[in-house]
Parts: sequence; C-alpha cells; structure tokens
Amino acid sequence: MPDSQTRRVLIVGGGIAGGVLALALRKRGIEVVLVDLRTDLGGVGHGITLQGNALKAFKSVGIYDRLAERAYAFDQVRLRQADGSLMVEIDTPPMGGAEVPPTMGALRGDLANIIAADLPAAGVDVRLGTTVESYEDDGDSVIVQLSDGTRERVDLLVGADGIRSKVRSMMGITDEPTPVGMGIWRTVARRPEAMDCSEVYYGGPKFKAGYTPISDELCYAFLIEGNLDRSFVGEGPKGAVLKERGQGYGGIWGQVRDGIADDAIVNYQWIEAMRVESPWYRGRTVIIGDAAHACPPLIAQGAAMCAEDAVVLAEMLTVGDKIEDVLPAFMERRFPRVRMVLDNSLQLAEWEIHPETPGADPGRVMAETLHAVMEEA
Repeated sequence: MPDSQTRRVLIVGGGIAGGVLALALRKRGIEVVLVDLRTDLGGVGHGITLQGNALKAFKSVGIYDRLAERAYAFDQVRLRQADGSLMVEIDTPPMGGAEVPPTMGALRGDLANIIAADLPAAGVDVRLGTTVESYEDDGDSVIVQLSDGTRERVDLLVGADGIRSKVRSMMGITDEPTPVGMGIWRTVARRPEAMDCSEVYYGGPKFKAGYTPISDELCYAFLIEGNLDRSFVGEGPKGAVLKERGQGYGGIWGQVRDGIADDAIVNYQWIEAMRVESPWYRGRTVIIGDAAHACPPLIAQGAAMCAEDAVVLAEMLTVGDKIEDVLPAFMERRFPRVRMVLDNSLQLAEWEIHPETPGADPGRVMAETLHAVMEEA
C-alpha cells in the first residue's frame, strides 16, 4: 500500500489529463476508477505538436516509447513570411531533459490509442458511456453517483473532463471558456520531403498558416483565421474549402495545400481559452487540465500543461500528506506556470489579430516560454 492518505480515486475524463493521471496513480499503487461519456477512448482526429515537457510526462507513465515509434522528432521551429521566405529560426530547448527530444509531431489518434490500451492493462477500472450524476463530500470521502446506476466511495474525485467540464460546474465554479477571436482549420496531409520541423507562415491573407511533421509520410497542417459562422464548426470532407481559404501562402505550405484532396477530412473549431483563478478544488474534488486552464494552441503547450498536471498531482498525492493539504499546494505549484503559458499564448493571439501592434515580437515570446518550461513542473 502506498505511503498516502489516498487509496482510491475516481477520474472523470479519459483524455490526456485524465489518462495520464490514471496511469501515474496506478504506478504508485492507487486504485483508480475512470469514467468517460465516450464509448471508445481510441484515437480520431488530426495531428498534435508535443513539446519536450509533455514527452517527459509521457515517459514517466510508460507511453513515450510506443508513441515515438510512430511520430517525428525535431529540435527547431521556423517562422516564415507568407511567400515562404525565412524570418527566423528558433532552436527549441530540451524542455524534457536529455532523454526525450525537444519537440515531436504525432497523430493525436496514436496518442489516444496508446493511452486507451494502457489503462485497463495497468489495472484501471474503465467505465465508458458513463459520467457523474451527482456527488456528496462527507469530509472523509466522496460518494459519487454514476449514470450507470452505481455508487462509488472514493478518497478523491478528479474532473479531467475538458474545457466544458461537468465536474467544474457541479463544484459551483462559474468560469466558462471564452472565444479568443480566432478559428483554426486542421487536417492531416502528405509530408513533403523538405519538411523537417514545425513552421509558421505570417503576413498572408489569414492570421497564419503552418504545419508540423508527424511521421515519415504525414504532416499536420493548419490555417488560423477569424471566427467563421458556427455552421463551419465541426469535422468533415472539407478539403476543397481549406484549399480555397488557404490561398495566398507559398513555400512548403503551398505545396501541402495543393496536395490536399477535395474530400480530405478537415476539422474547424473556434479557439477558446479557459482559466479558473479561484481554487481548482472544493473539499475532496479537484479539476485539472483543460477543465481548469485551456490555452490557444499558439505555443503548443496545451497537452504539456495537461500531462504535467497529471504527473504532479499523482506525485503529491502519494507522499503521505492529507488530501486537504495536497490540493491547495497542488494549485499553488501549478498555477503560476499555467498562467504564464496562457498569458503568453493570449499575447500571441492578440498580436496575430492586430499585427500592427508596436513592439510585437512573437519569436521572442515563443522562445521565452519554451525556455521557461524547462524549469521543473
């Protein structure tokens, strides 16, 4: 039995935050029940850019090596003009230490599949198509009523259920996600041989365009513009729409765009931000990841902040301290870091929406953020 006041935890949400937390807790001998409304935790969706601090967290729970087999590692990012001419090349620092690369592109679905396979293998009690209906905190434990009709008594309830967290609202936290004023198109496309790292194109007809290599054959391409009508939101065979809206960019991005099939699956979403500044905890219930803080994908730190939350919380829960002491200490440790990443991401968004802003320097802010997260999470 672990040296901990925590013996049994119920996690709501099986994404990066919830999945990594479940695996980290099981490695420390904690019993875990994980519920998710989805009927399948496996992967769908576009690519993802993972910085070294995310990879460090994945390595700590045993999923890094299998992800690395499928992914594409690199150590720099380039900023370009819309025509493809180089503005600046930024070496990405070793944010996760020497054992992992500074940055890696991957299929989001591969990451989800690996987590989904490892949860039951690690002994997590996974219940799909299930969520929390209500809960009661009696001071010594939390009694959770689940939608499948069962009741569970646990030491801690964790809401890792994303930016529209049900647990957050059940806790009485009234913060809601807010639109940033930008929308993002995402797709997976063939990777030109010359593409060897993430690149971002500025100064074109939209806010920016870019891509990340995610395997030897594939890349994740994106286009960011203003918020379009809600009818555009969602995923479907919209390759022709993305090609039309992505005109005006040259270089490798132009090659990628022109190679997209008209019926390629493309996702469009409004970019939203979320920051809960009041305590993330109430009694023996806590929210983590996007439920507490979600940042625009402009520095590629969203997944990293979720994964860091998970490994830090698991570590702090298993050192013998009372849960009532762990949760405020957890937020005190995590909040300055996630606030910095979110503030810098929002600053980049503001500069991209208003490129005439005096002193705008996205390269400097990106580099400063990546160096800052080299510090221990």
